[in-house]
Amino acid sequence: MSILSRKIGIDLGTSTVRVYVRGEGVVVNEPALAGAGREPALRRWIGRARGRARLFKPEVALAVPSAISSAERRAVTAAAIAAGARQAWLIDEPLAAAIGAGLPIAELRACAICDIGGGTTEIAVISLSGMVVAQSIPVGGNRIDEAIADRLHIDRQTAERVKIAIGSAVAMDEPLVMQVEGVDVTSNDIAEAIQEPLRLIAGAVRAVMQETPPQLASDIRDRGIVLSGGGSQLRGIDRYVAMHAGVPAVVADEPQTSVVRGTGLAMENFEVLKRNQSYLR
Repeated sequence: MSILSRKIGIDLGTSTVRVYVRGEGVVVNEPALAGAGREPALRRWIGRARGRARLFKPEVALAVPSAISSAERRAVTAAAIAAGARQAWLIDEPLAAAIGAGLPIAELRACAICDIGGGTTEIAVISLSGMVVAQSIPVGGNRIDEAIADRLHIDRQTAERVKIAIGSAVAMDEPLVMQVEGVDVTSNDIAEAIQEPLRLIAGAVRAVMQETPPQLASDIRDRGIVLSGGGSQLRGIDRYVAMHAGVPAVVADEPQTSVVRGTGLAMENFEVLKRNQSYLR
């Protein structure tokens, strides 16, 4: 691959930063730097992704929450340029997640994505490479961890380990069991503890479906909604969304990296990138 064409996709998640380099795949997948400003963080990640090929500045695509303002989008773009990008493109997180999950976004027939990240859940209905309806709520994996921590009176890090080990969105016929500080805890205890954040996620999916034009909503009911992001790895969350939002749900392959892979892949599709820069006009 020529160093002239180095293209970098970045997902600056709430809890995890992921960086994709064309031709190499995901090259960074690590915890976000607590308290780091945007420009220093971007300088670090762009520098790492450029590696030794520092002669030519890279093109960078950044995933951003769909709800951020035009002023915020301009600020992100300026920070990326200041951090060493030759050109910086922004792409809305749900659109990036849909591309990374392999959804046919260019079709007239609609598809839908629900990306459950650490701090936010982003939901969108997509048709003809654009978002028809989108919603972002400040609920994600972190809120689920907090609900477990509150119920079991443990710290957030332990709560996350419990979630990964035995967590489930729905009651299980044969629940998993784990000892937490000397007490047996089951996956059904966890399902009960996390109902509030899950209800908010399912409610947001329902709200998006209600706003979607009837023909496109019919497409989604036929095709289902695809779940991505780290939060979609919770056992049974596809069944939970199907039951409580009234639309079939399936978890994407490698859901944690859907956004960053989609951000990188979007750089091969200039039309998609160009449409996402409307705030500059």
